[in-house]
Amino acid sequence: MASRWWRWRPGSSRKPAARSPEPGSPGLAGPPGPRAAADARLQAHRWKGLDFSQIPYFNLVKHLTSACPNVYSLSRFHHTTPDSKTHSGEKYTDPFKLGWRDLKGLYEDIRKELLISTSELKEMSEYYFDGKGKAFRPIIVALMARACNIHHNNSRHVQASQRTIALIAEMIHTASLVHDDIIDDASSRRGKHTVNKIWGEKKAVLAGDLILSAASIALARIGNTTVISILTQVIEDLVRGEFLQLGSKENENERFAHYLEKTFKKTASLIANSCKAVSVLGCPDPVVHEIAYQYGKNIGIAFQLIDDVLDFTSCSDQMGKPTSADLKLGLATGPVLFASQQFPEMNAMILRRFSLPGDVDRARQYVLQSDGVQQTTYLAQQYCHKAIREISKLRPSPERDALIQLSEIVLTRDK
Repeated sequence: MASRWWRWRPGSSRKPAARSPEPGSPGLAGPPGPRAAADARLQAHRWKGLDFSQIPYFNLVKHLTSACPNVYSLSRFHHTTPDSKTHSGEKYTDPFKLGWRDLKGLYEDIRKELLISTSELKEMSEYYFDGKGKAFRPIIVALMARACNIHHNNSRHVQASQRTIALIAEMIHTASLVHDDIIDDASSRRGKHTVNKIWGEKKAVLAGDLILSAASIALARIGNTTVISILTQVIEDLVRGEFLQLGSKENENERFAHYLEKTFKKTASLIANSCKAVSVLGCPDPVVHEIAYQYGKNIGIAFQLIDDVLDFTSCSDQMGKPTSADLKLGLATGPVLFASQQFPEMNAMILRRFSLPGDVDRARQYVLQSDGVQQTTYLAQQYCHKAIREISKLRPSPERDALIQLSEIVLTRDK
């Protein structure tokens, strides 16, 4: 069970504790030196406007390793301590408290959408809507709705249809979790047994389908064809993303692009398109729609990159699910792909999807001995920088600043 190799306190940069390399492993750098902040600022400039999905794998690694020796420093992020002033001059405690202002009764309202007469199916469908999730997606959607409304006409009112998008986003996300657990044969989620382990795979498929159908009905009730088109794209992306995950690329140059495309479709598309949907409902300007979409896309990719890091650096109790799960599923995530540059013998394991006895443990050790975790963290930081640049184009407001601060929360979370 791996322990966290970094610690974070409000107002501090994300820095790893110094570690001694394993015998025979490449040396690992310790905390950044005096020039770390300057180096990171320089890299923020060099990476400005870069579309990472278009960079071939080896070139991406070359850029990261040669252009940025200090990958640990998290610099120049807007950070707001509790109850401090935002860029807009108003006060708020934290992004989640601000977002929940428009999400009171979220899970009760979702359960009302699940109009089910069969008691067993009702229990299965409501199983994850217990109020114990992070509600990360609804929070972003609610904050984006207010930020766009304020930008457009200084309206501080969230439309009922915009709030419904937050509910729909959580429903689509939860349905995808139910289906993913079936595909992955997962036994735990959020610290408790999965739907498929309790009720069986066949019934779990139906429960996921029912949640999706309820979300579709709620979406149709909004009555905006543009918004309907935007959010139905999410469901297509989820399916295509799962197919990408089931496959792999033999060509090492194509693996990272494959990984990032899968990451967008399975995780970031829902956030990006939900943000775009509430911007369409609140503002007629296509420029604002693109800002909302790009913020959601970049924050979503960063979120998943950190999730992939936590699979190696966090323990099961923190995550609420077994760690090293991706390796056990045969998946090569960012830390693995970066590590394979330092340990080429990993390529054979990647091709056979870590299927031989000992592959998972060996691959995990290679990742922890390499700088794969740090490189993936740095890449997530660049996506967050892009998200901040996009959302900063909106008129200042507490909600806009909360979305900026969420970027740091994404990077410093431990579960």
